[in-house]
Amino acid sequence: MTPPAVRTHDAAEFVIDDLLAAKGSTSVSVCIPARNEEPTVGAIVGRIHERLVSGLGLVDEIVVVDDHSTDRTGVEAAAAGARVVAAAEVLTEHGRGHGKGEALWKSLYASAGDVVVWCDADVRDFDVRFITGLLGPLLTDPSVAFVKGFYERPDDGQVRGGGRVTELVARPVLTMLFPDLAGVVQPLSGEYAGRREVLEQVPFVEGYGVDIGLLIDIARGFGVGSLAQVDLGQRIHRNRPLHELSPMAAQVLQAALHRAAPELVPERFTMRPPELEPVEIAYRERPALATLDAYRTVRASRS
Repeated sequence: MTPPAVRTHDAAEFVIDDLLAAKGSTSVSVCIPARNEEPTVGAIVGRIHERLVSGLGLVDEIVVVDDHSTDRTGVEAAAAGARVVAAAEVLTEHGRGHGKGEALWKSLYASAGDVVVWCDADVRDFDVRFITGLLGPLLTDPSVAFVKGFYERPDDGQVRGGGRVTELVARPVLTMLFPDLAGVVQPLSGEYAGRREVLEQVPFVEGYGVDIGLLIDIARGFGVGSLAQVDLGQRIHRNRPLHELSPMAAQVLQAALHRAAPELVPERFTMRPPELEPVEIAYRERPALATLDAYRTVRASRS
């Protein structure tokens, strides 16, 4: 039997007035993990607050999880209208470590929305369609549980594919080991959204493996038919040098293999690139929040 294709939309399909009508009593949180993103985070938060929070109410809260920043990331985010949460002060009994996956996990704990939208803090051309596009399928179709964004990534005047780590690691490994997900255009995009009742049921890989881990786990647990993806248009962000992408690629591959054949992948190893400092790659994941007493207590107090 042919698996269901991941439903694909364009952000332009979803008009704000229609989303407001569809929202009803559903609460929406926008969460932004940020580490040393002072130049961009304030503008992103400010645009969301001005267009989607103030006087409109499509978004109920903006939560920025400050992941051990050493610049004014938290100050800029708070001034623009976000509630800023220090990653080091959330669920400390599970550690104070940093990393993208941990920041996302802690933002799910710290936020209150029935629907949670995540976006990166380093986007230079942020537009609220990144939020409305991701919200669209979730607010208009109750069968959708998780939505991934995809976009054009102009570089040197040309449109590239899904990024170097996506094209060289994520897409090949999904095609080989998780073919039902081969049609996901950008499995590592930082813009995605989901229903809390689903997100709280899955673990979060601590580092850069979180994106592919969530995609695989939600597809496995709730079915490929619960997924959708949305074309968000163009997105410009900071491009990392190649030597920084090797550890990221290793974490992505490690997370995928941990789900396909855990006996083949070490939990910990060290990359030793020529003429560069060694980098330790360790697989760690945070448990599904629904399994934690502290989370259940917080949710009960908000209901």
